[in-house]
Amino acid sequence: MTTTVNWTEESVEVAGAKTQVFKGGSGPPLFALHGASGNRGWMPYHQALAEHYTVYVPSHPGYNESEEPEWLTNMNDMAHFYLAFFRELGHQQVRLVGFSMGGWLAAEIAAMCPTAVSQMVLVDAVGIKPEVGEIAEILMGQDDLQALTYHDVSKAPTMPELSAEEQLTQWNNREMASRLCWTPYMHNPKLPQYLELVSVPSLIIWGRQDKIVPVECGEMYQRVLQGSKLHIVEECGHSPHNEKPQEFLQVTLDFLGSSA
Repeated sequence: MTTTVNWTEESVEVAGAKTQVFKGGSGPPLFALHGASGNRGWMPYHQALAEHYTVYVPSHPGYNESEEPEWLTNMNDMAHFYLAFFRELGHQQVRLVGFSMGGWLAAEIAAMCPTAVSQMVLVDAVGIKPEVGEIAEILMGQDDLQALTYHDVSKAPTMPELSAEEQLTQWNNREMASRLCWTPYMHNPKLPQYLELVSVPSLIIWGRQDKIVPVECGEMYQRVLQGSKLHIVEECGHSPHNEKPQEFLQVTLDFLGSSA
């Protein structure tokens, strides 16, 4: 039986910057970290996770309604920011579910302070450069990006007509993504070596037909993260949580419950 979970939108000040965060549910803290395009708000998969956990969905510094500390210029800085964010909320240890760039961020946080992360789920994460293929360019029009993101484009969420303010937010998000991830593009050359020192229980979820980050990168994450599990979602692109939500939720909740 599905229960109704109420959620709120709040503002939390961290390092002198106001951070937008959506929050719902109860239980152990779980942070859902969005990708490079920005925070789309409280989504159905957040609602499902919030039946088991207190789910936080923050907008990264410089994204959406979140302010950006002057010193934050790269993903390493972002990881430091989030460790301070967890402390500000009173959490010594959290669960992380990171999507695309948010998966890279989760991996950086775990590498920086493994004791702060009890479990980690990386969903089609950037952050590691493939040895054979390449990470695709994502700073493009919304229609082109959806065609690249989904194996079955009919599963893509309907995109509403954007107001002038929403279009400005979208452009600001793209600018922030380019500043954080452009040089080198969408990866940290040292991240594989960092992660070899990490033993945080980790699940890696990947769409077999991901046209943005090849499944090879999921295999590389599995190799460097001690004891991690790799789950391949068939007939699926870069967004399993939207394209195959039931499978995504089942494997995620099974993992979080079994390795808690």
